[in-house]
Amino acid sequence: MKKQPSPDTAPSRSVNLLSVSPAADDHISLEHIVARPEWTTYSDSKWRLHWSTSLTSALTVLRQGRTPIVICERDLPGSSWRDLLEQSAALPEPPYVIVASRRADDHLWAEALNLGAYDVLAKPFDAHEVIRIVSLAWLHWREKQTAAPAAKTMQCVA
Repeated sequence: MKKQPSPDTAPSRSVNLLSVSPAADDHISLEHIVARPEWTTYSDSKWRLHWSTSLTSALTVLRQGRTPIVICERDLPGSSWRDLLEQSAALPEPPYVIVASRRADDHLWAEALNLGAYDVLAKPFDAHEVIRIVSLAWLHWREKQTAAPAAKTMQCVA
């Protein structure tokens, strides 16, 4: 009889992370960070980084499958992180959007949080900060998805 894997030894499921930026250096930097050993310390899942260089291609990726976290450059060709945040909100499971910028000042941080972004990351990326913020975003997103069916069930019963 084949033994079923225990939760401790079961393979981790894959989680998509989308990097949206016209700069290839951003994607490469994030790819190196996701490959770091400490990434798995904060997350029980394997991460797959996807790249996109524009709002249009990012929305295509988001519509194709479950992508809980997006790191989006502040300024995109012909659009911005605000457009991504607004348009992704209409998805069945909207991602948490983290804004990235070389000018990550208090004004951007306040604007991003007030409009519904999860957080702001300064560039160049600091590995520990990226790992911390993305891991926390993933935990919150997963918790929100788990709580949503229970809330709907409670509404039907009431």
